[in-house]
Amino acid sequence: MSMFKRFGRRLAAFGAIAATACASAPAAEPKSASPAMWKVADHDTTIYLFGTIHLLPSGMKWRSAAFDKAANGSDTLVVETDIDEANPTATLGELFKLAISPGLPPLAARVKPERQAALATAIAKSGIPAAALDKMETWAAAFLLLGVQFKDLGLDPGSGVESILKKQFVAGGKTIGQLESNAEQLGFFDKLSEQSQREFLEGVLDEPATMKHQFQGMLDAWARGDVAGIAKSFNSDMGEAPELMDVLIARRNANWAQWVRGRLDKPGTVMMAVGAGHLAGDNSVVKLLQEQGLKVTRVQ
Repeated sequence: MSMFKRFGRRLAAFGAIAATACASAPAAEPKSASPAMWKVADHDTTIYLFGTIHLLPSGMKWRSAAFDKAANGSDTLVVETDIDEANPTATLGELFKLAISPGLPPLAARVKPERQAALATAIAKSGIPAAALDKMETWAAAFLLLGVQFKDLGLDPGSGVESILKKQFVAGGKTIGQLESNAEQLGFFDKLSEQSQREFLEGVLDEPATMKHQFQGMLDAWARGDVAGIAKSFNSDMGEAPELMDVLIARRNANWAQWVRGRLDKPGTVMMAVGAGHLAGDNSVVKLLQEQGLKVTRVQ
C-alpha cells in the first residue's frame, strides 16, 4: 500500500496545519462540487456540519446555493484550528517548540535505504537545509517536506475551504472559533510513536503521479458528496494504522461530538467546518451524535 494513501492525502483533509507548509500552486480547471453537509438543531440553535478539504486546486467551484444559505445565515464559523495563512509565523513557532530534540539520528537514517534518494530529492525541492531537518523529530520534518508534495499536486492553501470561509466571516464581522489550538493539533503528531512518525515521513515521499491519482480519488468523492466513498477513501486503510486511527481520528471526533452537544445549549447558528474524513464512517462525528440520540439531518 502506498504510504501517501495512508497519510499524505489525509493531511489535506484532516490536518489543517498542513496548509502552512504549502506554497501557492498554478490554477487548475474549475470544477463544480456539492460536498456533504448536515444540520443539528434544537429550538434556538442550529449547527451545520460541513466536511472540507483544507487544500484545493485553485479555481475549484465547491459552493452551492444550499451551502451559501447556510453560511450566510450563520453568525459563527468554527474550524479545527485557526491559522493565519498570510502570516504563519505563530503556527510554525508552535511547531518548532515541539520539533527540536537532541541526539536524533540523521533524517536519512530514519527511512528505508530504498527511500533515501526520494528523501534527498524532497529536501532539495524544499530548500530547507538537511542539517536543520536532522535536528527535528521525524513527524515535524515530514510536515515541512509535505509542502513539496502538496505543491506537486497543484494545491493552493488560499483556495482551501477554511481559508475562503474565514475571509467571508471576517468581512461580515462575524465570530471565528476553533476546536483545537495550533499547539494541540500539532501535539497529536508529536505524541505518535517513532514507528508511526517514520511511516508518516515515508508517506510523503511518493512519486507525484502516484500522489495525484490517489488524491484525485479522494477529491472526487468529496466533490460528489459521496459519504460512503469518502469513508472508504479516507478511512478503510486506517485499520492498518490503529495508533493513527485512535490519535488523529477517534479521540478528536469524540471531543468534537461533545463540543456539538454542549454548543446546543447556547442560542445561535454555527457553521462547523472540519476535514471531510471526520464526518464519514463508523467513527465519524455524525455517527457519534446519532448514537447519542441527536437528530442529524443531511441538507446537502
